[in-house]
Amino acid sequence: MSSHGPVPPGEPARPVPPGTPASPVDFGFDLDAHEMLRRTHVLAALGSDWDPVAAMRGEEEAYDLLYSGLSAEQQRIYDELVAAGVLPRRGGGDAAA
Repeated sequence: MSSHGPVPPGEPARPVPPGTPASPVDFGFDLDAHEMLRRTHVLAALGSDWDPVAAMRGEEEAYDLLYSGLSAEQQRIYDELVAAGVLPRRGGGDAAA
């Protein structure tokens, strides 16, 4: 039968090669070992003197600097974004805090 015509009932839509299993094969991959290796490499790259608390403190200082010294228009937009829940309120309610 032509490959362009309808497939009669009971016939496969495509020919199945010999030796093909009748049902799908379940493949599973355990990525735990790879994930542990990845984490080991990340921690090695950070070094033994990496301080996560200091890193978070530095990020907070960077955000404070980013939102400081805003013009009136920038402050208005910042306040709108905070009111919409897009940005968290920083400091005492003023972006320059």
